[in-house]
Amino acid sequence: MPIVWLGLVSCASSVQDMGQPHLSDYVNPFIGASTNVEAAGAYHGLGKTFPGATTPYGMVQVSPNTITGGDNGSGYSYEHETIEGFAFTQMSGVGWYGDLGNLLVMPTVGELRTNSGKEGGVAGYRSRYDKSTEVAKAGYYGVSLSDYRISVEATVAPHSGMLRFVFPESEQSRVQIDLARRVGGTSTYQTVRVVDDYTISGRMECTPDGGGWGNGDGMARYTVYFCARFSKPLKDYGVWNVNIPEGQDRHREFVESPNFQKLTANANIVERPESFEGKHVGFFTEFETEANEVVLFKAGISFVSEEGARKNLDAEIPDWDFDKVRDRACTLWDEALAKIHVKGGTEDQKVIFYTSLYHTMIDPRIYMDVDGHYMGADGKARLSDTFTKRTIFSGWDVFRSQMPLQTIINPALVNDMLASLTTMAEESGREYYERWEFLNAYSGCMVGNPAISVLADAYAKGICHLDMEKAYRYADNTSRMFGNGTLGYVPNSISSTLEYAYTEWCMARLAQALGKKDDAARYARLARSYRNLYDSEKHSFRPRKENGQFEAWPEEGKLKEGYGCVESNELQQGWFVPHDIPGMVELMGGTERVIADLDTMFSKTPTDFLWNAYYNHANEPVHHVPFLYNRLGEPWKTQWWSRFIGDKAYKNKVEGLVGNEDVGQMSAWYVLAACGLYPICPGETRYEISSPVFEEMTIQVNEGRTFTIQARHNTPENVYIQSTKLNGEDYLKCYLDYKDIMRGGSLVLEMGAEPNRDWGIND
Repeated sequence: MPIVWLGLVSCASSVQDMGQPHLSDYVNPFIGASTNVEAAGAYHGLGKTFPGATTPYGMVQVSPNTITGGDNGSGYSYEHETIEGFAFTQMSGVGWYGDLGNLLVMPTVGELRTNSGKEGGVAGYRSRYDKSTEVAKAGYYGVSLSDYRISVEATVAPHSGMLRFVFPESEQSRVQIDLARRVGGTSTYQTVRVVDDYTISGRMECTPDGGGWGNGDGMARYTVYFCARFSKPLKDYGVWNVNIPEGQDRHREFVESPNFQKLTANANIVERPESFEGKHVGFFTEFETEANEVVLFKAGISFVSEEGARKNLDAEIPDWDFDKVRDRACTLWDEALAKIHVKGGTEDQKVIFYTSLYHTMIDPRIYMDVDGHYMGADGKARLSDTFTKRTIFSGWDVFRSQMPLQTIINPALVNDMLASLTTMAEESGREYYERWEFLNAYSGCMVGNPAISVLADAYAKGICHLDMEKAYRYADNTSRMFGNGTLGYVPNSISSTLEYAYTEWCMARLAQALGKKDDAARYARLARSYRNLYDSEKHSFRPRKENGQFEAWPEEGKLKEGYGCVESNELQQGWFVPHDIPGMVELMGGTERVIADLDTMFSKTPTDFLWNAYYNHANEPVHHVPFLYNRLGEPWKTQWWSRFIGDKAYKNKVEGLVGNEDVGQMSAWYVLAACGLYPICPGETRYEISSPVFEEMTIQVNEGRTFTIQARHNTPENVYIQSTKLNGEDYLKCYLDYKDIMRGGSLVLEMGAEPNRDWGIND
């Protein structure tokens, strides 16, 4: 049966008054929607984004899920040929096995199946789908399920979501909900109760015993509460209950196994219970349908209570008007994306740009209900009326570009995130900042103290509205627990030593600003700890053992991935001294040698920018490196390389991201670079000027002001800046200060095909 679309797949009015497309029409959620390892050329996979519907920073994401298990954090990969169902929560662009993927809803026809089945031949409730019918827009997703001849459409509000199904004629049509399903594992306890003839309510408890984040090592412990309503009355309904053996390990390895499919396929069916609870429970409702009959499903979720989920649903989707909800989601995206208007460039470049901006607006997501309640880190419901509680802080990634971007286009969000991390430190009793926060979990993922970077950056920019004595105390605790203070380096780790040296510099800045002179002096000394790992003989940082000896030099030298480095090699990690570039240059042999080393690294980098041993744009440690030329007196090379990387590493296609999206970081790099701006060192207020992609970019900044960047005579060949004017006056620096941007005004760049080697070389 061909898919039956009941509404447009973009806003109700496809053009605005001026005849221009809605900004949301430039969003292609399929960009990066792949976990394909083969296509990536590395075990990390590609973008790992999800194509489903969400709103800006919304709690709910209604998205197709094609796989459970493996390192598939988005639950979806474009090349998969079957869909398990449509979940109401997803993560964007993460590795480490992922999490969420809760409240998996699937319309089916015929015999009830209680196991998901597996891609490649194991039968279950999953279905093949017609790839030609798959549509994804900002706030909307649609597809046709081939096996069941059912069309599915999804849309969302911030705390709730809606599905529209078009069924074939059948005596045994059904909507079923796998309450146990979870990306990378399973929820470990579920409840469901029938509230009335159209409504069910319940919860799904997710613990480390059920895998999930880091396959349990991420220590995620959360409960998703839901309130769901069907447009058809609950007459023939029931639950399925899987008898999980006592002591059965429930991490992803079990969920991926044939035994799991056998066990879940033989679930017990309980008809028409008023309520039910267990370790692996699903709910279904059956009904007859006529040809092309529409059945609707909507649900609100909460991380606090069933009552919170009901309030969220009633506040946002009180009726059954799917098209109105979709149009509202589209409007929310148009308003959010209007933070930056671009002119010029190709249609593909606009799609890449606005999809990138879209990806930076998924997290940090709302973690509180419409009435202001959120789940505290002590497991108690709490109320906030002073800030929006947010979650999913992929710190090691996002401190570099994502948070500095938000300080320009959404500074209140940065303060919300810092307030959220601060309340978490307080409520948990730990009194230190987590580096990778996920639904109150202290996951310990990656290295460094990125929250301190975000704190120092926000404070330096005057957008931090916290109890700074408390915030500083927690930051100080964090640095003393995780830092270079004991030996002047971290044993066996270049990455940790360099990352900590940077955030110790951030601490020195904070301490100085807050009048803590002794702390400022101590942290200023520790900020130089990076020097303790440098071996001038090898012209390289090297990991030291606890006894002070260097670890043995590897055969591959600086190119050896994992030699004291996290997800990188020394050639990549060794450039991370953003707070003391003059000191780094002196240590590495002077400006000429450093430039030569950078030139060599870039010359050996493959032009597809997939995972490699040189400039590895697929991962974060090198993201600032192209902009170092600005600090070395050759800014024309920053201009050339930033444009070249943007052109080659970002595409308007599924494989359009060369590495994991990482919760906005990969896309934030593009947004900033495309605007001709980049922060090498968050905590400073300096943004490097580089070569913009578009002829004009207008950024909404403080209090209705705008900052406009014009690149005159901009073409694919004219990548070099010839001259600049800031607010009508000649401007010779190769950087802007944050306050220059936020007070509004204009930066005009004259572009040309040859470098102007005299521009931007003097501060």
